[in-house]
Amino acid sequence: MKESRPHHLGRRAFSGLAAGLGLAMALSACGGSSDPLSNAPATTGAASGEATSLVVGSADFPESQIVAELYAGALTAAGITATTKPNIGSREVYIKAVQDGSVDVVPDYTGNLLLHVDKEASEESADDIAAALPEKLPDGLAVLEPSKAENKDAMVVTKATAEKYQLKSLEDLAKVCSEIVVGAPATFAERAYGLPGLKENYNCEPKKLEPFSDGGGPVTLKALLEDQVQVADIYTTTPSIADNDLVVLEDPKNNFIAQQVVPLYNEAKMTDTAREALNSVSRILTTEDLINLNRAVSGSQKQGAKEAADAWLKEKGIVK
Repeated sequence: MKESRPHHLGRRAFSGLAAGLGLAMALSACGGSSDPLSNAPATTGAASGEATSLVVGSADFPESQIVAELYAGALTAAGITATTKPNIGSREVYIKAVQDGSVDVVPDYTGNLLLHVDKEASEESADDIAAALPEKLPDGLAVLEPSKAENKDAMVVTKATAEKYQLKSLEDLAKVCSEIVVGAPATFAERAYGLPGLKENYNCEPKKLEPFSDGGGPVTLKALLEDQVQVADIYTTTPSIADNDLVVLEDPKNNFIAQQVVPLYNEAKMTDTAREALNSVSRILTTEDLINLNRAVSGSQKQGAKEAADAWLKEKGIVK
C-alpha cells in the first residue's frame, strides 16, 4: 500500500465511470429535475402479499440497469417483492434517493463510492477499499459483499501498437509516451487518474490528448483502430475490447483504483433474507459476466436489461 497521494482527490461522481461506458454505455449526470424518480419506469418483480418489499434503483447507464435487474431477480427468487427504478441519475442523485428511502438498494462501484464519501481517501487495492468503505458511509447506509466483477478505466491499445512499442503495462508506455496520442474524454486532461495521474505515477506525458465525448464508445474505438490515437481510455467491461482483440495495459501502480460492483443499501428495510439474496449475486458475478451482459444489451442482440439479467440468473441457478 503506497502512502496517500493527491492524485485521487479529483475523483468524484463516478470518476472515470461517470465519463461513460463504451458502446452506448455513457453515463451522464441527471438533469435538474426536482424529483429524479418521478418519471422513472418501474418493473414488478414478485407477487403481492409478501411481508417485505424493496425498490432497486440504478444509475442512468445500461450496466447499472442490468445489475439492478440481477438484484431484483435474486430478491424475487428469495420471496421478496422487488421493483426496479432505473435511470435515476448520477451518484449524487441516487445516493440521496437511497438515503431518503425512495429506493432501498442500488449497485455501485467500490472505489468511486469511497472517493465520493471521502474525497481524501488514499486506498487503492480491492481489499483496502472494501475495508475502508463501510466506516465512511453516511449513517443509515451500508454495503454488502463486493463482487469479483469490476469495471474501471483502462488504457487500451491495439495489438499492432502493443507489438510495435513492446507494450504490456503503463510503465512500458512511459518509454514512448511522447510519441503517443491518447483518445479520452476531455475531462481526462484534468481528472486525477487522467493525464495528471499518468505523469505522477508513470512519468508519462503524451504528445497529445484527442478528446472524444462518447466515453470509450464507437467514435473512440474507430480512432484507435485507425491509428488516429494510439491509446484509448476504454472501460474494462466494454465488449469492444475482446471483440477487437485489444490489449489492456497493466497498471502496476494503481493509477486506476479498484472498482468492484457492490450493493449500496438503506439499512432501514434490509432483512437477512434480502442480504443473502443480494450476496448470492455478488459471490458469483464476474467481470466476464458483465462484459457478456453488456454485449447482450448494447450489442447486436439488443436484449432488454431485465431479459439479459433473467437469463443470467437462470443460468447460475439463482432463479429456477
